[in-house]
Amino acid sequence: MKALVAAALWLAWPAVAPAQTPAPTPAQMPVQVPAQMPAQMEGAQVEIRAHAFSAPTVTVKAGTTVTWINHDDDTHTVTSTVDTFRSPGLDTDETFSYTFTTPGTYEYYCTLHPLMTGKVIVTPERS
Repeated sequence: MKALVAAALWLAWPAVAPAQTPAPTPAQMPVQVPAQMPAQMEGAQVEIRAHAFSAPTVTVKAGTTVTWINHDDDTHTVTSTVDTFRSPGLDTDETFSYTFTTPGTYEYYCTLHPLMTGKVIVTPERS
């Protein structure tokens, strides 16, 4: 009897169309971020994916806000090596922003995954 039921299911299976997944829209497609982002007054964004910061070095002008967004399934942090800024643990798709007002080089890392490192270089704002 079990063999008969299994055979009937096997014969009926090809008649059922597989579920179709719609193609992603352009807004849903991943964005490629260059390794070095140019200076921007409106802000800069660093994505966290695959246990790495998408732009290991970001150069911005003083007064620029940098936003980190975690696209990993794991929690990550963004923490200055000299305690200038410190994010809470960021879950998937959560963000952290910091406005850099003073020129200099700001190194940071993830406290949960210390091999994840990055750097923000802040240049003087031109008048």
